[in-house]
Amino acid sequence: MAVADISNLTVKYGDKVAVSDLTVQVPEGAVGLLGPNGAGKTTLLKALLGFISPSSGTGSVFGYDIKGDGLDIRRQVGLMPEQDCHIPGMNAVSFVAFTGELCGMRPADALRRAHETLQYCGLGEARYRNIETYSTGMKQRIKLAQALVHGPRLLLLDEPTNGLDPDGREEMLGLIRDVSHDKGVNVVVSSHLLPDIERACDHVIVLRQGKVAAEGPIEQLRRSSMDMIDAELLHPSEAFETLIAAKGGSIARRLGNQYRLQAPVPGDQVGAWLFQVAKEADAQVRGFRPAARTLEEVFMEAIE
Repeated sequence: MAVADISNLTVKYGDKVAVSDLTVQVPEGAVGLLGPNGAGKTTLLKALLGFISPSSGTGSVFGYDIKGDGLDIRRQVGLMPEQDCHIPGMNAVSFVAFTGELCGMRPADALRRAHETLQYCGLGEARYRNIETYSTGMKQRIKLAQALVHGPRLLLLDEPTNGLDPDGREEMLGLIRDVSHDKGVNVVVSSHLLPDIERACDHVIVLRQGKVAAEGPIEQLRRSSMDMIDAELLHPSEAFETLIAAKGGSIARRLGNQYRLQAPVPGDQVGAWLFQVAKEADAQVRGFRPAARTLEEVFMEAIE
């Protein structure tokens, strides 16, 4: 079942098109939303929450229409915005309990959940402190706590590791993975940090100029086409390299005796082709496998 279903969605700010005829399904689990600045990531999140009205197209979250059911959607979604969202003068437990009440919780239940959520997010000992005295890392954690307090089915996290040091970043990514993989909450992480998405998510949607440029499970996207392989020879061989080109192949890169190359034959014939080239070049193949791209390579290819 899709968490969100979007069809031909267009969102404009005046004459500027922020999201353009976008169609995508957001699956269950942990999903990364990637794209350069201005790609439409934050606008898409706002549209899913019913904060802005699309110019055209349709969308739903858990079956609720983004055009008319915004309140129903927001009761089931927790938002961790990029910017600070605390209320000056409030301590953490009061603020998180207040956000729970805004989502329809009874005051006593909201207060109980505020204590539990702050403890889970690592702010148990600091929950009575004024939020304005918090460090950047602590403010990121309280944004996560207020998004979790009402027990949402979906979390929307906008740049959740912004401003964090390496330790804080690891802890935040650990919380995100725990929420999505162990607690069963669906998560959409909007970020420009590809390593964070790779660590926390299983599926990715890449936006470019308001459109979907790439989408799918990360492991599937990282797999190159079947004719791109990583091969290791016993020794580097100029004759092997020359024959690869002569037979219609190409070498993408070489590091010592390791080659990434493109074969000019279908995937099920790559092995036989490789060993034939090596035999003619008097080279010995130690091993080969389908090439796997990094998420950065997938991203750069999608937005070019």
